Amino acid sequence: MSGQSFILGALILLGASFVNRIIGFVYQIMMIRLIKPEGIGLFNMVFPVYILVLVLATMGIPVAVAKLVAEEAAKHNMRGANRIFKISLLILLCSSIFFTVLLVLASPWLTKYVFPNPKVYYIFLCLLPGIIVVSVCSVFRGYFQGLQQMAPTAITQTLEQIVRVTAGLSIAYLMLPRGVEYAAAGASLGVVIGEFTGCLAMLYLFIKKKQPVPAGYRPVHEPLPQTLGRIFTLGIPVTMTRFASTLLISAEAFFIPQRLQASGMSVQQATSVYGQLVGIAETLLYTPSMVTIALATALVPAISDALALENYRLVQTRTAQALRITIGVGLPCAAAFCLLAQELCGILFGYEDAGRLLAALALGGPFLYFQQTSTGILQGMGQAVKPFKNLVIASAFKLWGLYFLTPLMGILGSVLSLNLFYVLMALLNYFDLRKLIGYRVQFTADIAKPLLSAGGMAVVIWQIKIICSASPVLTLIGALSAGGLAYILLLFLLGGIQRQDFWHIVKLVVKRF
Repeated sequence: MSGQSFILGALILLGASFVNRIIGFVYQIMMIRLIKPEGIGLFNMVFPVYILVLVLATMGIPVAVAKLVAEEAAKHNMRGANRIFKISLLILLCSSIFFTVLLVLASPWLTKYVFPNPKVYYIFLCLLPGIIVVSVCSVFRGYFQGLQQMAPTAITQTLEQIVRVTAGLSIAYLMLPRGVEYAAAGASLGVVIGEFTGCLAMLYLFIKKKQPVPAGYRPVHEPLPQTLGRIFTLGIPVTMTRFASTLLISAEAFFIPQRLQASGMSVQQATSVYGQLVGIAETLLYTPSMVTIALATALVPAISDALALENYRLVQTRTAQALRITIGVGLPCAAAFCLLAQELCGILFGYEDAGRLLAALALGGPFLYFQQTSTGILQGMGQAVKPFKNLVIASAFKLWGLYFLTPLMGILGSVLSLNLFYVLMALLNYFDLRKLIGYRVQFTADIAKPLLSAGGMAVVIWQIKIICSASPVLTLIGALSAGGLAYILLLFLLGGIQRQDFWHIVKLVVKRF
């Protein structure tokens, strides 16, 4: 079976991610206006812990499935690929049930001693059924990604998002009269209902699209301990990386409100400001991640496939191509977030004060996007330990900043700490790629040309802000449209867009559709 190309796979995920981001934006806007930053703050105090447990329950196995299935498919060993899938599914079913029961029993203790606000108890309980659902569904997604079939992941993620938004808003609205914490619990129920719907859809697609074993095929039998060793050799480092990452997010959910209170804020004020940071500023900052996450997801099987065939030149080409796209997307987004922060936060969410947080975070945005894509590349190379090591180093500085700078500078101290983390993580990943495959950023093509184009875009946005200063809505629409067009035109004129890449993508799309 010939799998979808890396570029086409990334485009499919990018298209789905774009749709999901739009739906998610509408959801976030409506939810913040419904339950206010305090409700968003409450939800985001427990959601990182939920993700942390998901990381432990899945143990990095979905990434291992994608990589190992890609290797077996490259060798035309579909029986081996299906066997890896079945073993992984059984492991995750057992582990997810164990962690769900454990958290149900531990939830009163967590509410009393871990979470900084006791109102989160029911919000947390409502999330717990999602652990089993997401764990099971992740194995199916890893299987399809290993075959470089990105459509099932894209379809189910979009369906999941639609159901999550509809159910979450409806239940939150019905529960709001009982209090903001009950409305936030409604948002939690929406998450689980959406995930369950996506899992059912993925099961249907698996039954429909499962790859048959060719007739007369004689499989190469592999002992079970050896198969488990292959799964966990990759899965454990990935788990360590994701565990450390989500543990840090959970630490942020604890540290930032606590240290804001140390700066003189009340519990309610700290919860509200934290909600503005994670619910508004970071929501906007992570919007371009739809590109980097799509690239990272497609890169794991694509690079694994190239390595299995010992095509090291293709590994270098795909790495350079993905990071060039990442930089080209990240720089203009950072410029827009810096110059239009108040308009974006005020018009979309109704909280202009969050604009200063977004403008400050935008300075670290390009580094955030770079580290997301480069982490996917390193994982695809089977070097998951590298980003884990980098994460630990960068996180030490981040936690130091959160603890010491937040009481001194308020929420801007937290933002500065986050930016420091993004920069360090991106640089460390880059040095690893240089050492492993000789990848080097081409300063003129990869940085200077997009940077000059983003500078021209910034000038256009600034001029439109002056001309349309009386109308924030007109300013936002005009500045984004004209600024984006200016960036693309300047990038073409400077030669920052690789024509061969552009026509290669067009030919792939025409050929496939």
